[in-house]
Amino acid sequence: MSESVNKLKDIALVGHGGAGKTSLAESILFDAGVTNRLGSVDDGNSVMDFEPEEVQRHISISAAFHHYAWKKHTVNIIDTPGDANFFSDTRSCLQVADGSIVVIAATDGVKVQTEQAWEFADQLEMPRGVFVNKMDRDRADFLGTIKDVAGAFTPKPILLQLPIGAEEDFRGVVDLISQKAYLYEEDGKSKVMDVPVEMQDQVASERDALIENIAEADDALLEKYLDGNPLTDEDLKQGLRAGTLNRTFVPVLCGSATRNIGIDRLMDFINDCLPSPVDRGPKIGIDPDTGERLELRPAIDEPFSALVFKTIADPYAGRLSIFRVYSGTVAPDGSFYNTTKGTKERYGQIFRMAGREQVGVAQAGPGDILAVAKLKETTTGDTLCEESKKIRFESIEPLPSLMSYAIEPKSKKDEDKVFISLSRLLEEDPTLRLNRDPETRQILISGMGQIHLETMVEKLRRKFGIEVNLKSPKIPYRETIKQSVKGVVYRHKKQSGGRGQFAEVHFDISPLEEGKGFEFEEALTGMNVPRNFVPAVEKGLVEAMHSGVLAGYPVVDVTVRFYDGKSHDVDSSEMAFKIAASMCFKKGFQDAKPTLLEPIMNLAVTVPEDYMGDVIGDLNGRRGKVMGVDAAGKKQLIRAQVPMAEILNYAPALTSMTGGRGTFVAEPDHYEDVPAQIIQKIIEQAESVK
Repeated sequence: MSESVNKLKDIALVGHGGAGKTSLAESILFDAGVTNRLGSVDDGNSVMDFEPEEVQRHISISAAFHHYAWKKHTVNIIDTPGDANFFSDTRSCLQVADGSIVVIAATDGVKVQTEQAWEFADQLEMPRGVFVNKMDRDRADFLGTIKDVAGAFTPKPILLQLPIGAEEDFRGVVDLISQKAYLYEEDGKSKVMDVPVEMQDQVASERDALIENIAEADDALLEKYLDGNPLTDEDLKQGLRAGTLNRTFVPVLCGSATRNIGIDRLMDFINDCLPSPVDRGPKIGIDPDTGERLELRPAIDEPFSALVFKTIADPYAGRLSIFRVYSGTVAPDGSFYNTTKGTKERYGQIFRMAGREQVGVAQAGPGDILAVAKLKETTTGDTLCEESKKIRFESIEPLPSLMSYAIEPKSKKDEDKVFISLSRLLEEDPTLRLNRDPETRQILISGMGQIHLETMVEKLRRKFGIEVNLKSPKIPYRETIKQSVKGVVYRHKKQSGGRGQFAEVHFDISPLEEGKGFEFEEALTGMNVPRNFVPAVEKGLVEAMHSGVLAGYPVVDVTVRFYDGKSHDVDSSEMAFKIAASMCFKKGFQDAKPTLLEPIMNLAVTVPEDYMGDVIGDLNGRRGKVMGVDAAGKKQLIRAQVPMAEILNYAPALTSMTGGRGTFVAEPDHYEDVPAQIIQKIIEQAESVK
């Protein structure tokens, strides 16, 4: 267990994909002596990106965890994905972090996932710092990046450092509080020097601005500052910590993760200014029995409580549950009470994650991030605690899925395994959605985007040995009629030697109100048709409706009145009447002004105001109807109804239109007539695949 909760930090690295978060984690672990070499994402040998899918794509697909000791502090570091396809995992991990480092590339400035990470950190009221990375790259622009941050975010950024040189000449940083220069050798070791002469005026100016910003964050310092008394370095450090924790400002540091420049200064900042569990205060939850609000201090003498925020599915080791301890202590070989599920869970060893490795621990306490294997009922989002002191914590909901595909195995022998194996992957990734469409009979898998679903396919092959194809899902169209037809007659007569087949049915076919489905009316008089054949007639109708008439889609909202017919004493049978009913229905259906119905989705699109015109124009082009626009914080919420067929690939289109800043949620609402000019195309397409 950590020596002191005050000396423990849970820090998430967040930012847009490609900003260098994983490289930063590698440099931190190297400088702390955890690793003896500097891992590289490009070379595929990093400690934090170890899944084959990550190595292949050179991106983080899943959050990774490690820990290090630095100057009497223990820091749990969470390296989060920066790609939009995997950002739900980032949000899940941020909820258990106490502070964050927002990594921004000096070559790119603020990008969309930076904005989303910042916005979520605001919702969590999370203290943070900014690390401007890649200062050694071509087109690196430190002050331009700071201007970008200041224009996009609050709290305001304040400079703690200035870079010495830029691009290939970048070689160190100047600390504005100590007014010392730190120059770095190729091995990442630094030497302290005086500020270069050519930078002294700039350093003096920026230091004055820093002092003013820090003073404004602390009443005592502000009074001292306004009285004309100089603030000491100790005053500034104290005010810097207070202002960071209170989120009055966000300190900015800089460096190069791949060249290991400025990393040790960042590690000092994490120790000095970012919060411990004690700084973040008690964890709020509710009593699951009474609904009463409860709070637990991050102390070892409190009852044990924890939140499971991530699950890893392994075909051999089983389910691995990763949780953050909020109060009390935990040791191996015991039991938890899962208040979310209302069950007791026994467990064996507890581990601390170290990249791909798991390190056993003898005891752990508040702030520790741990893993335990093979809990039977526990899944992501569940609260674990003592049964005698029940509490339940709120957990964030996964982001809604944006893209769906029909999934089918390449080999018929894997058909039964697909659903089971996918269910295992869903334990690991709550943003995946799995369901079977009862109308199209397809297994549908939904996710955050193309890359998300492609990596799911790769994991399915690697972990479970199952290869699948992804196809565009079928649209669950329906068929119906618009007018009634009376006196539809069909005679089924077949003679092939021996006993023949004979049945004749007379129908009236009429449309029903939307949503009524199918109604069958038996209105026979006399004895032309024995009543024991009526069930066969109804069965023939149901089967005909199920397979459709126009394009093979189910028929809905139709009533059939069976009022007469003819039979033969020898040749009539249930099969004959079933066939006659099916053919009579198809004949009458074609004369009853048939049409197709298509599913209409309620679509809620959230976009910055600048993109509203483009998005609304695009929705109109997709046969959509805009129902209204509402303010949603700094963005606009566009509510529309759009045919499902028009938004199967809406996610990449919206990303392209809004630079990734738009999000949407879609859910089925009702069915409407397909426009006449489109019906024939659907029919032709259906006939081409028969």
